[in-house]
Amino acid sequence: MKIVVIGGTGLIGTKLVGNLRKLGHEVTPASPNSGVNTITGEGLAEVLQGADIVVDVANSPSFEDTAVMHFFETAGKNIAAAEKTAGVKHHIALSVVGTENLQDSGYFRAKLVQENLIKASGTPYTIVRATQFFEFLTSIAHAATEGETVRLTSALFQPIAAEDVASILATISLEKPVNGIIDIAGPQKISLYDAVSTALSAKQDTRKVVQDDQSAYFGLVIDDQSLTPQGNAQLGMLTLQSWLATQ
Repeated sequence: MKIVVIGGTGLIGTKLVGNLRKLGHEVTPASPNSGVNTITGEGLAEVLQGADIVVDVANSPSFEDTAVMHFFETAGKNIAAAEKTAGVKHHIALSVVGTENLQDSGYFRAKLVQENLIKASGTPYTIVRATQFFEFLTSIAHAATEGETVRLTSALFQPIAAEDVASILATISLEKPVNGIIDIAGPQKISLYDAVSTALSAKQDTRKVVQDDQSAYFGLVIDDQSLTPQGNAQLGMLTLQSWLATQ
């Protein structure tokens, strides 16, 4: 089958392209670097010509409210129109667990718009909502840093390795569309405080990590349900400790 991976040169996309090629499929990574721009539409119709499956793992280059909404709304409309013309049989998009419950965030408002555009597109689809990646723990720490102190809530989340995300996405991409949402997560629930403390310690980062349950997560007040799947979820294999051992 011909598969196009939008955002195919990024963290998840690179791994996904490799996984699908190992399975013997014709896979084209699409990104501005390869002449495909989902915002302007440049190269989109051409790359989707003859495609059976499209996997969208692209992320906005800016998380500012207006910019991120423009990115996901514009790209979503352009991709949907191009897929309809090309006769794409299955659209898979990577989203985030808990999106509908985190609407105080401009990023999650934009992700929900993206999801709704996919649902209304007429193309058979599967939305894969993932929990936070282990690879983002340092970014979470930076966002919570004041001086040399990192303040983090003990609210639970269930982080997953990018390697596992790509592996699960490859499997889902080759299955029948569910026309709905699949949650994926890591194998363990852990508090944000514990996860970041462990990751920074492993990197010999000297910042002091303090548990502060009043601290926000990227401006959001969260609890144990905010970032964790609330129903059945497909789970990755790598724990935080096993992932850190590979870094």
